[in-house]
Amino acid sequence: MIWWQRWRYGKHAAATPLAPLYAQPLPAMSQRFADSECLALDFETTGLDPARDRILSIGWVLLQGDRICLRESGHLLVNSGSDSVGHSATVHGLVDADVAAGVSLAEALATLLPLLVGRVLVAHCAVIEVEFLSRACRALYGITPLLRVVDTLAIEAQLRSHEHDPEGALRLHACRERYHLPRYRGHNAAVDALACAELLLAQATRINRMDKLTVGELCRRSR
Repeated sequence: MIWWQRWRYGKHAAATPLAPLYAQPLPAMSQRFADSECLALDFETTGLDPARDRILSIGWVLLQGDRICLRESGHLLVNSGSDSVGHSATVHGLVDADVAAGVSLAEALATLLPLLVGRVLVAHCAVIEVEFLSRACRALYGITPLLRVVDTLAIEAQLRSHEHDPEGALRLHACRERYHLPRYRGHNAAVDALACAELLLAQATRINRMDKLTVGELCRRSR
């Protein structure tokens, strides 16, 4: 599928901020995780439906192998529409005045997309970030990004497939508690990106020795 997208849309991508993602190969599945770079990503949105809801903030942090590089972290408020954030403010704490001071969606993607080049996207319940990002790119550029994705929620579900967990056991904070990671204030995109990055490192040490673990194994466990 990736090669088909690259062949079908590569020329179109050349005129957009997606050009580097189409020009450079995705991280190899055979690459050692210890030698890889990952971008842990989190979006705060007005809801969970990318067809109806919109991105309000983006947070990210870089992982270089088993190191979290806080100096390569970032957070953006996104002013992607004139509608009120409505009841979603009770979840993420962002109010209309916060969002009004944010950058446009186009500016936000122009910052974010170069950070994904040559890196693995990591998120907790990654389908949310992938679908919102894909829809935003389709709306602005007519095509979607090429991504290699690792999902910490799916990894945890696979690791605990033999367990009978209560509802909510795969939420980010619940997963972190099982690895004795500190509890952070949730629903801030930058904090949740860091929390996801730390969870991935804890999961990685459980899955395999760090010098043996590959990107491919993490991707396969993310399905």
